[in-house]
Amino acid sequence: MTRKESREQAFILLFEYSFSPDTANELFAVADEAGLYVEDAYCRSVVEQAIESVADIDAVISEYLKGWKLERISKVSLAALRLAIAEIMFFPDIPDSVSANEAIELIKKYATDQDASFANGILGSYIRSRG
Repeated sequence: MTRKESREQAFILLFEYSFSPDTANELFAVADEAGLYVEDAYCRSVVEQAIESVADIDAVISEYLKGWKLERISKVSLAALRLAIAEIMFFPDIPDSVSANEAIELIKKYATDQDASFANGILGSYIRSRG
C-alpha cells in the first residue's frame, strides 16, 4: 500500500470516528469486519495517535477558526484536518507541506473546493505559527 493509499484509509477511519467516537481498536475491528480495512502500520499509527490526541488536535483547529465553532466544520474537513495535524504534530519525518497538501487533496476528492480552501487556511496558519 502506498503512503497516499494508507493516508486515505486513515482519513476514512477518522471520518468514521467523527460519527462514532470509538477507540481506535474498535474502529479497526469494525472496518476489518466490513472488509474495508487493509492492515497497514502507518495507517494504524496515525489513527491511534490522532484519536489518543484528539483533544489537543481539536484545540489546534479551534485556535485557527475565525468566527466558527468546531461543530460547524464538515465531517470531511474535520477528519482531514485531524489527520494532517496529527502528522504535523507527531510524525516529524513527514514534511508539513506534504501533510497539508494531502489533506487538501482528500477534501477536494470528498467535499468541495470551498471546504478545501477553508481547511487550507487553517493548516497554513498552523504551519506558519510553528516557525
